[in-house]
This record gives sequence, C-alpha cells and structure tokens, in this order.
Amino acid sequence: MIMKKLFIIVLGCVFFVACSRETVYYVAPSGNDSNPGTEQLPFASITRAQKEARQTKGVVTVYLRKGVYYIAEPVIFTPEDSRKEHSPLRIVAYPNEKVVVSGGVLLDGLQWQTWRDGIMQAKIGQDVPFDQLFANGQLQPMARYPNFDPLASHYNGTAADAIAPERVANWANPSGGYIHALHRHEWGGYHWMITGKNEQNELSMVGGYQNNRLMGMHERFRFVENIFEELDAPGEWYFDKTAHVLYFYPPESMNLATARIETPCLKELFVFKGSEQQPVRNISIEGLELAHTLRTFMDTREPLLRSDWAIFRSGAVLMEGAEHCAVRNCFFNQVGGNAVFISNYNRFNEVTGCHIDGAGASGVCFVGDPAAVRSPLFEYNESNPLEALDLTPGPKTGNYPADCRVYDNLMCGLGRVEKQIAGVQISMSQRITVSHNTIYDLPRSGINISEGTWGGHILEFNDVFNTVLETGDHGSFNSWGRDRYWHPRSNEMRQRVADNPDLILLDAIETTIIRNNRFRCDHGWDIDLDDGSSNYHIYNNLCLNGGLKLREGFYRTVENNIMINNSFHPHVWFNNSGDVFKHNIVMAPYFPIQVRDWGKEVDYNAFPDNESLQKARENGTDQHSVYGNVEFMDPSTGDYRVKDSSPALTVGFKNFEMNKFGVVSPDLKALSKKAPLPDLIEFLSATSDEIQHFMGMQLRNVTTMGERSAAGLSEIAGVWVITVPSGTKLREIFQPDDVILAADGKRIANANGLTKACKGQNIEKITFTVSRNQKELKVKF
Repeated sequence: MIMKKLFIIVLGCVFFVACSRETVYYVAPSGNDSNPGTEQLPFASITRAQKEARQTKGVVTVYLRKGVYYIAEPVIFTPEDSRKEHSPLRIVAYPNEKVVVSGGVLLDGLQWQTWRDGIMQAKIGQDVPFDQLFANGQLQPMARYPNFDPLASHYNGTAADAIAPERVANWANPSGGYIHALHRHEWGGYHWMITGKNEQNELSMVGGYQNNRLMGMHERFRFVENIFEELDAPGEWYFDKTAHVLYFYPPESMNLATARIETPCLKELFVFKGSEQQPVRNISIEGLELAHTLRTFMDTREPLLRSDWAIFRSGAVLMEGAEHCAVRNCFFNQVGGNAVFISNYNRFNEVTGCHIDGAGASGVCFVGDPAAVRSPLFEYNESNPLEALDLTPGPKTGNYPADCRVYDNLMCGLGRVEKQIAGVQISMSQRITVSHNTIYDLPRSGINISEGTWGGHILEFNDVFNTVLETGDHGSFNSWGRDRYWHPRSNEMRQRVADNPDLILLDAIETTIIRNNRFRCDHGWDIDLDDGSSNYHIYNNLCLNGGLKLREGFYRTVENNIMINNSFHPHVWFNNSGDVFKHNIVMAPYFPIQVRDWGKEVDYNAFPDNESLQKARENGTDQHSVYGNVEFMDPSTGDYRVKDSSPALTVGFKNFEMNKFGVVSPDLKALSKKAPLPDLIEFLSATSDEIQHFMGMQLRNVTTMGERSAAGLSEIAGVWVITVPSGTKLREIFQPDDVILAADGKRIANANGLTKACKGQNIEKITFTVSRNQKELKVKF
C-alpha cells in the first residue's frame, strides 16, 4: 500500500514537472519563418510561433524582440490554441525592449512633390484604406472644417455652419467625407458618411445610427472631415482614392524626406475566438505596444438594452469565448476604436497593468448576448406588456461575460472619435471587478453600467476625474437600469412596481458594489444612477465636485460617502423604493426633484449648517442628522478624513483610506495625472427659482442641471409645470411635471417668456411644445 502511494506521488510529480516545463520561442522583425525559432535563429512572425506552440506541451513563452511588427491580418487564437491550466501560452515583449504590433503599413519610398500653398503630394501604389495618417508617430488630422484646435472644448473644433449650403457650394465632390456631431441633447454623438450633394448644395449621407436615442444632430457641435477643399492647415491631409494621390500639408518642423509615414489597415490585432462549448483557454499577451487600428465609428450600430448606447463588437484586442486569458502591461497607443472588447461568453479573463491612451472609442468593454436576456428590449420608448414578461429571474443562457477583472490600468484621452464611450463599459454581464484604475480626460463617463443585467459587479479604489468633457447629463460613474419591467412613462412605471414589486430584481439579481473610489465630475455628477438603476450598495466613496444622484430606482443603500462642495440629488423617486441614505457627509442642502416618498431611510447624515438640515427635515427626513464643521484633516492634500472631534462621527460616519485610489504600478503612477482638488465652499444654496403663476397653474423656471436631467432636456431652459388646476381646460393639454419649451415654435426660456408669448393671443389657438416623459410633444386645446 505504501509503495502504491509512493508511486502515485512520484507519478504526480513527474506530471507536474512535465506540465510546468517551459519552452521558449523567439520572434524578431529580422527573423525568418523557416528558422527554428531560437534566440539566435528567430521566427519572423507571431503566427509562425503560434503554429509551433500548438505542437508544444507545457508552458510556452514567445518572446518578441524589439521592433515594429506590421501584421497583414489579426492574430487569431482558437480552441486549437487552448492550453491546460498549468501550461499557459504567453506572447511577451522581450525584457526591456520596445515591441510594437501594428495594424498599419509603412509608406516608405514616397516621392513627394510640391502641389501648392505648402501642400505636398505623392502617388500611392499600395491598396490601403487611408482612414488615419501617422507621421513620425504623431496622428495627423484629416482635412477638416473647422480646423483642428487642440484647445477647443468639443471635437477639437466645431461650427454651426459646417454643412451649410453656402459652405457645401465650395466642395466639388464631397463624397467620402464625414460629418461628426453631438447628439441634440448632448447624450453622446453621431457620425455620417457623405454620399453626394444636390443642386441646392444639400448633402446626401448615410449614418446617424450610433446612438440608441435618435434625436438628430446638435445645431452647433458639429464638424466635417475628409473634404479636399478644406485642406488648408499644417498637419492636414487628404487622400484622393480615384487618383491614388496623398496630399499632405506638413508641419513646418517636419522633414518629409525622412518622415516615417504610417496608415492603419486592420480593426483588430489579437482575437480570441472560441465559444461557451469550446473556449480559448490560458493565453496572454504581455508588454506590447498595440497601434494603428482603424476607426470603427461607422460600424457602431448595434443597440444595447434601452440604454443610450450603440456599440461595435470589436477592439484592438477582441475576446469572445475565452477563459483565463489576459492582456497585461500593454500600451494601447491611439487605437482607432475600442482598446479591448470582451464579447459574449467569457470567464475569468483580465486586463491588468495596461496604459490605454487616445483610443477612438472606449477602453475596456464587456457586452453579453441579448439572446441571453429574458424579454429584451432595445429602444428607450419600447416597453413590455406585463402579461408578456418572462418572470424567470436571471439570464436565459450563459453567453455573457462574468467573473472578469479590470485592474491597475491607466486610461486617458479616450473617445477621441466617438463620444458615447467609457473607460470601462459593462452591459449584459455579471460580477465584473473594476479595481485600482485611473481614468480621466473623457467626453463621457469613466465607468458605465448600461442596465441591471445581471449585477454583482465590484467597483473599488478607482480614481476617475475630468469626465463628461464634451457631453451632458452624465457622471464620472453612470448607470441605467431600464430592465425588463421598466416603462418609459413615469405613471405607468409607478403603477407597475407598486402592484408587482417582485419584477424589480428579475434582472438585477446580484447587488453591485461601488466602494472606496474617488470621483470628480465638473460637468455632471460624480456618481449618477439614472433611470431605474437598482440593487446597489455605495459606500466609502469620495466625491470631489458633482455629488451623488439617484434617479428613480430601487434598493440602493448609500452610506459613509463624502460629497465635497455638493450634496445628494434624489430625482423622480417612486413610492417604496427601499432606498437608504445614511452616515454621509454633505456640504450643501439636498437637491430633490419630484420626490414624494423618501424611501426606507434618509437619516444620520452630517450637514454643513442648520439651514440645510432644517430644509431636509421639512421633508420628514434626517431627524437624527447633525450639522456643523466636519473638520477634515487636510483637504489641501486630499485627506478628507475627519478629526476625532468631528460631529460626523456622532452619527455613524467612519473614516476610510484616502491614499489607495487609482493605479498601483509605479510606472503607471509616474505617467498619471493627479485628480484636481477643489477649494472648499462654505455654503451652497439649494434654493430653486421661485414659484410663479400663469392662468392658475404653478410654474417654475428650469434653472439647474438637475432639472434638465430629470426632464431629459437638451438645455437648461423652459418652464416646469408644478400644478394644473383641476376642472379647467388647461388640464386638456398640460400635466404636472411637463416642461413647456415653445409656443407656436418659438422657444420659451422662462415664465416671463411664456407670458409674453401668450399676451394678446387666444391661448386655445396656440400650439405648445412640451417635454413629457423625456419626449417632446405638440399639444393644443
């Protein structure tokens, strides 16, 4: 018996040694695929090493030696490449050597000739798409109007007349040009490709599907590019696809004779392609610079579940059907679309230690299969009849990402092309951990959760700031919860959840935790839980500017957070929400909008002054809350812990660590910007515009970002209807919580404007435009 056990142990040791034996292959730009792949005789291509690894047992490491690898097609890992648990395949940059994997081509041997006005031209013999142009590693702007301005707030320059007929008249053939514009309400952006123009100089175009709430382009924030006649500024370029001629206006300091000119050709560089039944397992790419992928904005058209998003399932790295695979310590250098896209079935994958800079779209996306969702709907205004709802909790299939991790990544300058983006986007996924990331300089959110399917996410120790820079009505963290029970009409929604409270958690089956993060948003909310977001536990977060918003939703516990220079923004709450707001520090009165029922518990909070506290108590909340100077330890250095004598400690607030936000790798820390710290404001008033009266109605001017958000308006303007007298004709056209926007097509900015518009007119003949349930309607008697 002893000998039998000894034999089993020895056999196990032999098996472990065999499995853990490492085989190393080498690849170099100067190599040859006929070589054996040794350090002295390396392969030339990654795919040649990949082929050899398939035949090799044990641990396999493929070292890429320094240089640029221009790949003609993506490196695709299939189940044939899968590795056993202790025998991974690693594609790794050789230590201390710079390795670039490029999806572009090098345009060498160009014969530049002078065209005119400082513009050069060269004939191109290669068949390439010319989507972007890099000169000496610097991305150059397409010929565009208005010209590229690095300091401009939106799109690096916009103009209301970008597609005006007067300007279009100057364009001989604009076909192939692009129009980029913000959403009318600034909820992301749109893109169109121009297909021609008519005799009236009106453009024909295709596109405009990149946002899931189609409301048309913004009247001011728009620009055009890839228009030959707009080639008029240093750095701009244009490629004539018919004549195969590249025109380039080089910057004054550039020597074209020696310049390195590159242009992308691929959408993806590495693809993990498996399935739930046959996943790709145990493969990682590490230490690489990934560059020169195509922009994908014209492919962004798949709607997500009633969020504001449309997506394209692609990225410089695409994972679909993978387990225990990883992207580690890679530099995504101005890739054209998403950096990493994790689509459908994926388990236990990770993105760690990466630097994602200047991506055209998002940093890391997790998006599951809509077919895994029960009773899925896609457009905001759609709704499920109650009798048609699938009442089984949770997902229908396993075809979605779960148990994956995004850890210690620096993401900045994202959304260079697309504006409905995020540092980390989560949709139709479960138990995604987003931890110790530093995310900043984005047009929209740093972290976004599109809906409640299926919760269980953990967001912790992230540092997210300088967000919502080009859009509106959003936050550094943003979420929606328009799950299967949700209805776009507020009254219908109230009745549904009152009658059927069990519907609320059919999709949000696990609690999402947001803890120990630092958020700062100067153009929205630090934490923004929008329509229907439910089943959250939010604690130990430092909010540096925008405060925390909870729109209609259920079962949110918000405790032990600090809101610097701001406060709590409850919007449009329903009865019996189950919400809890306690042990928090606020520095202003609450900012409620349409809140009639204050949830399960709002109490034991610390206010800046007695006036703010008393205003809260008028709503029946905060009977045990306190006020006074909370005595931060050292706000000038970002230490907002409170001293032992702070009144906040008497109502249950507990200090939490202030020095663990963001990336942990020394190299990434050295590269990262620091979150800007605010000057403390002693008192912020919550007073809204005063109540005004019109024909028996009570009205209030729309004056705050919160009111704009609550009503879903395109700007801070209009007249909020508070009450409408019963038994009057006004009840035929106006409802409480309408916002009056226009009278006979003329914009109404405030109550005075409404009075002037109706003065001397027969009101029964006026057509009013109102916003109701975030939808504009024409109403009249």
